[in-house]
Amino acid sequence: MSEFKSDFLRILSERGFIHQGTNMDALDALAARESITGYIGFDATATSLHAGSLVQIMLLYWLQQTGHRPIALMGGGTTKVGDPTGKDEQRKLLTDADIERNITGIKQVFNKFLTFGDGKGAPEKNWAVMVNNDDWLSQLGYVEFLRDYGVHFTINRMLAFDSVKLRLERESPMTFLEFNYMLMQAYDFLELQRRHGCVLQMGGSDQWGNIVNGVELCRRVAAAAGDDSEQVFGVTTPLLTTASGRKMGKTEGGAIWLNADMLSPYDYWQYWRNTEDADVGRMLALFTAMPMDEVRRLATLEGAEVNDAKKVLATEVTAMLHGREAAEDAAETARRTFEEGSSAGNLPSVDVTPSALAEGLHLLDPFLETGLIASKGEGRRHIKAGALRINDEALSEERPLGTDDVRDGAIKLSIGKKKHALVRIAG
Repeated sequence: MSEFKSDFLRILSERGFIHQGTNMDALDALAARESITGYIGFDATATSLHAGSLVQIMLLYWLQQTGHRPIALMGGGTTKVGDPTGKDEQRKLLTDADIERNITGIKQVFNKFLTFGDGKGAPEKNWAVMVNNDDWLSQLGYVEFLRDYGVHFTINRMLAFDSVKLRLERESPMTFLEFNYMLMQAYDFLELQRRHGCVLQMGGSDQWGNIVNGVELCRRVAAAAGDDSEQVFGVTTPLLTTASGRKMGKTEGGAIWLNADMLSPYDYWQYWRNTEDADVGRMLALFTAMPMDEVRRLATLEGAEVNDAKKVLATEVTAMLHGREAAEDAAETARRTFEEGSSAGNLPSVDVTPSALAEGLHLLDPFLETGLIASKGEGRRHIKAGALRINDEALSEERPLGTDDVRDGAIKLSIGKKKHALVRIAG
């Protein structure tokens, strides 16, 4: 681990956020010397962000917590174009009304993690700022934009970026509209530098090419104006997948939304409670503000004790988004459902032996035995509809139940959100 001097990069490095960066020594020296401004862009493709965006949100959180100013850039303009990164086809184009509605929904999340201009909890110099790139992108004259900034990009370089190469290699059509996305994102950095003194763009590793474009555009425009001293930087985070290779923020039942009206605090808590054993330490480091000494201690727990670490993870992550009271309510609801329900028989239940579970239990058998379904055909229809759940996680296909599904001595079965039963582990 690099020995950074600035609190910002030291914390990011210690907690596992850093994948790549441009001129990191200079960025570290600048961040140690003075308060800097950095940004991350979020396109408004839905009314809520999902858990896959949490790494980026936490980057902005730590930027502010270490005395710097974060900018949450809403992509009102770039959403009209569509980011081709990681896509095999053009994204559906949204109307202005769609985009504005999505931005309104997304704003709710940032208020939970960042302190904006109300003066509470952060000095004025590092109040968070939220801006919309439609404010400048929609005002650009096409000919003027090409003349002033197009000269700083080469087609050769743009064709070498992974987002473009992937589409070309697969012979998937890429429109000129999408091809322009990287120019627009680079221009965002330049505009934020001019308007807010922004010197840092951050994002996921898939955005590396776009971020480098922005860094180079800022430097070239400054150099063309006779200023060779301009310093701007880029930092990316690692691609985040679970230990089993699943994409972060997705489950078999769909996206893990961050807005409470799209996913309840209880379901959000359950998502984190179901974290794979091998991921607990990494998730604690990335998605909570817990001291790293405690994170490392919890990461060493094994066997049944790892469940305690998962509960801490679920409660702390949920508290950051939905508040401490909602997180503790979710934890208590889960405790009553699993622990009291398992011992006191408050829910329909079926007992199985550890050996039977180790061999694999047919998914639909306990649903039949507990009366949650009347037939396996009904169960399969519930699976197709995303209504059949194991430990509150929707399943999209049949699979055996096994020992990995046990939570506090039981497996919770659900049809929808109101019909529940338990598989209790006996003997």
